[in-house]
Amino acid sequence: MRRHSTEEISSKVKQAEELMARGQSQAQACKVLGVSVMTFHRWRKQEAARGHQANGTVTEFAARTDDRDGIPPVHNRVDELRLENERLRRIVTDLLLEKMKIEEKLALRSGGGSGLPRRGEAQS
Repeated sequence: MRRHSTEEISSKVKQAEELMARGQSQAQACKVLGVSVMTFHRWRKQEAARGHQANGTVTEFAARTDDRDGIPPVHNRVDELRLENERLRRIVTDLLLEKMKIEEKLALRSGGGSGLPRRGEAQS
């Protein structure tokens, strides 16, 4: 395991910021830097702590927020994914209910059975 100096960490965090500003994902930026996403998050947290200690303010990266509502972009993405997940769950539930209704109608039409011939029975 390689140890990085404080200067290297600061440089790589800034480089990752630039890559992400150009539209790359965190995973892609970390791959370019040759570090894991967890290492990047740890470094970013350390950089934010150093920013507080150095001048009483948060570093530019830690302070950056989404222009729309002041919430960090990561939180917006998580909220968007949760909402999408909720919608998809509703869709799946609706489709399953519809499927069950169709299966019940088919069972009633075929005389109360499952609609499939039993073992040893010939289809008519």
